[in-house]
Amino acid sequence: MDFSSINMRSLVSPSPTSVSSFFFFFYLSFLSDLKFGFLVQYTNLLSVLGLYIRIMMFSVMVAILVCLIGYIYRSFKPPPPRICGVPNGPPVTSPRIKLDDGRYLAYRESGVDRANANYKIIVVHGFNSSKDVEFPIPKDLIEELGIYFLFYDRAGYGESDPHPSRTVKSEAYDIQELADKLKIGPKFYVLGISLGAYSVYSCLKYIPHRLAGAVLVVPFVNYWWTKVPQDKLSKALELMPRKDQWTFRVAHYVPWLLYWWLTQKLFPSSSMITGNNALCSDKDLVIIKKKMENPAPGMEKVRQQGDHECLHRDMIAGFATWEFDPTELENPFAEGEGSVHVWQGMEDRIIPYEINRYISHKLPWIKYHEVLGYGHLLNAEEAKCKDIIKALLVN
Repeated sequence: MDFSSINMRSLVSPSPTSVSSFFFFFYLSFLSDLKFGFLVQYTNLLSVLGLYIRIMMFSVMVAILVCLIGYIYRSFKPPPPRICGVPNGPPVTSPRIKLDDGRYLAYRESGVDRANANYKIIVVHGFNSSKDVEFPIPKDLIEELGIYFLFYDRAGYGESDPHPSRTVKSEAYDIQELADKLKIGPKFYVLGISLGAYSVYSCLKYIPHRLAGAVLVVPFVNYWWTKVPQDKLSKALELMPRKDQWTFRVAHYVPWLLYWWLTQKLFPSSSMITGNNALCSDKDLVIIKKKMENPAPGMEKVRQQGDHECLHRDMIAGFATWEFDPTELENPFAEGEGSVHVWQGMEDRIIPYEINRYISHKLPWIKYHEVLGYGHLLNAEEAKCKDIIKALLVN
């Protein structure tokens, strides 16, 4: 407060006016100081409140980000497999062999006794299937020729343990070890159906010395094979529904994203997994109707360990970049002691016949059979299965 403007004489002999002035100036000063202090406190309060709001907004954003990351992680991360024979897992009801890496493979035998068989055939099932796959053969033909069939669950299917690092190459060595554990002999036949045919291609590449013969029935096509003309592969891929095209691309280019892609609800993903009949020929639809009326036993176990362990990993292995191209395979039976056959349904809307026809033309030692009027479920009818077996063993 500034007292310089007050007459000092008035303080000695104060008058009523000077006293009033003194208190008036004192009051104004007090109000000024009070107002200034209030403004300072108000400003400080606003600053603290602003800081608090910023901290709260940052905390909310961090919480949202953490929740989003957690959601994305859970969406991308497959659930743990329900392994057969462990606590809380499905029971083991089939015979199994233990591989050297500790995994178990479940199998099923049919036909004549293993020890007395003239021909031993390992049957490799396809996508969304198992060792209980149908491959009907007349009993009299089995006994006449002395055929022993060995069906097995591929890794992650049915009652066989999952194989997180499965590849096309690993399929051949699973088959070889299965044969050795069961002592079926130094040579055997392999018969692969649909996606299971890549296991046969693997055997032709990696263990040809163990084969007595091979059959590929409506064999799988990888649209990223390196030696098949790209225009043919692209044209064949475009024949598939767009959602399946994208699923195959995800399996090939970003396999770690496949689980999310096949389980998300934003976009349609796979006709084969959802059971869409758009890819079925008229003949296939008739066969499917019969199957629904009389379902095969054991098929309810196909995906019991989790879709990711069987279906997803199967697609990832099949559509991965292979170490070889089918057109580079060498004839394992140059002396004519065995044969390789490809059977293709001409009405097949899942497997493009143009690609398998091209491969067979590039490898003239493959005996190529085109079946008119049949689609993808060529192996479901006894008459055609009989033709397949006779062409392999008799003709």
